[in-house]
Amino acid sequence: MADGNNNGDTPDIAEIRERINAVDEQIQGLINERARFAQRVGVAKGNLASAVDYYRPEREAEILRNVVERNEGPLRDEEMLRLFREIMSACLAQQEPLKIGFLGPAGTFTQTAVFKHFGHSVRALPFHTIDEVFQEVESGAADFGVVPIENSTEGSVNNTLDMFLTSPLKISGEIELRIEQHLLGRMTGLENIQRICAHEQSLAQCRGWLREYLPHIELIGMSSNAAGARRARDEDGTAAIGPDVAADVYNLKILVNGIEDRSDNSTRFLVVGRELLAPSGSDKTTLLVSTSDTAGGAGVLHKLLLPLADHNVVMTFIESRPSRRKNWDYVFFIDIDGHASEQPVSDALAVLEKESSLFRVLGAYPKAVG
Repeated sequence: MADGNNNGDTPDIAEIRERINAVDEQIQGLINERARFAQRVGVAKGNLASAVDYYRPEREAEILRNVVERNEGPLRDEEMLRLFREIMSACLAQQEPLKIGFLGPAGTFTQTAVFKHFGHSVRALPFHTIDEVFQEVESGAADFGVVPIENSTEGSVNNTLDMFLTSPLKISGEIELRIEQHLLGRMTGLENIQRICAHEQSLAQCRGWLREYLPHIELIGMSSNAAGARRARDEDGTAAIGPDVAADVYNLKILVNGIEDRSDNSTRFLVVGRELLAPSGSDKTTLLVSTSDTAGGAGVLHKLLLPLADHNVVMTFIESRPSRRKNWDYVFFIDIDGHASEQPVSDALAVLEKESSLFRVLGAYPKAVG
């Protein structure tokens, strides 16, 4: 039977707690010191108009990449990135919180993407449509907007692509979000669930789990997961499916974590703003291009892509959309590795622009970090 004394091999809990307290004090002091430096940056920049004038996405991406490179554990990269994003978000908000428009309603995966990219010290503004998000950023009512662009299982979001045909906005960043579906409700156990309300897509993504664990429960399709969460909040016996942010917004419990059938389901979001960004060191460029005759099929596409191949520029995404100029006329959205202002990308784009009847750089922006 142990005598309770420390024999030299067993850590002394009281001593460890004292050291943790000392480390906590150091961390708090350093965070405040960082905040004071952020204030000095604001002073050095003078009397700028708003928070967006202080925010540099390319600088933030560089800092986050350094966080990953320095990380030696035991915390995972994702956890360290989340902590640093929140610190940077809080420091920036000393000037004024950024206003971020997103495709609502509140409690959706798009809101989760907002917080992942910008931290929680922002004003997240939900809008009903992608068009509204673009309009609010264009008018200056929102500093940036966050909209979905591509899902790993469902493909491209055409409405977002089409907005770039007429909008002057630029792409300021990208966010990659793994879609984690949770079972949400006010009840204490699964046996109290009578029905589940969620978006049809979420119900489909969780069909295997639902069939195995809740085979006789009524499934009701909703306009959004947020609508399902609202109903679960207000109606006895109703559960919902959605992200953890929906549990926070609608005061629900997470009954079961991660009920999605595929763990690799992800959605990519774009951050839209009003300015082109400087290089960050690891960037992506998005192009909108077309030729005077897109009826030539594969030959036209080969002509557009040849300058990229000739300059060893890697293409990561391509999608065609009707140009809205005339029937059977198409434009191409293309993502490439590298920043539009740096070689060899700049050399390839100079050639591509000469071959195109329509050529626009929609954005050159940091690749998603974490």
